[in-house]
Amino acid sequence: MKNPINHSKETMWQATISCDSAYDGMFFYAVRTTGIFCRPSCKSKVPNCENVSFFPNATEAHDAGYRPCKRCRPDLNIKTYDPLESLVEDTKRLIKNNYVQNMPLHELASRVGVSRFHLNRIFKERTGYTPRIYLEMIRVNEAKELLLTTNLNSTEVGFQTGYQSVSSFYNAFKRNTGLSPSQFRSCHNRSLFNQEPD
Repeated sequence: MKNPINHSKETMWQATISCDSAYDGMFFYAVRTTGIFCRPSCKSKVPNCENVSFFPNATEAHDAGYRPCKRCRPDLNIKTYDPLESLVEDTKRLIKNNYVQNMPLHELASRVGVSRFHLNRIFKERTGYTPRIYLEMIRVNEAKELLLTTNLNSTEVGFQTGYQSVSSFYNAFKRNTGLSPSQFRSCHNRSLFNQEPD
């Protein structure tokens, strides 16, 4: 790997303002006015040249009193960091851990640190689903599990998986499985009953 000492300040500055990921891991830049250090590929606002210092590694930037950027995570010991992948994974985790709550999109977006519009667009690009549809899928999967492993009736299952009304649970369940909750339970119980023993 090239050492930053082999790069001129001009080369490192050009890599910084063009967010060139080819230089990630070769040097880090820090901004005096914010007290933060970044990877060259960081998509943060371009700083003023006179406020920028360059460091060969994250440790030296940290020792000089700079904090790692939360957007590009220069403190992670990986060559490249995809902030969008991290954003999607954090959102998925939040949805899975809080599926019983009614967390509106703006609150979800606020907790992962982006706008509602940005989260909706990126999440759909990366997963094929909006956060709302993903939440519905998680809830329906949990409902299927409860229908097959407990004696709760459909209404109780709906409320336990975060639905505020029987009709919204029924509609979501049928949309995802093609069956009503009671049809699903009866169908699967019948198939289990008819299985040959090993």
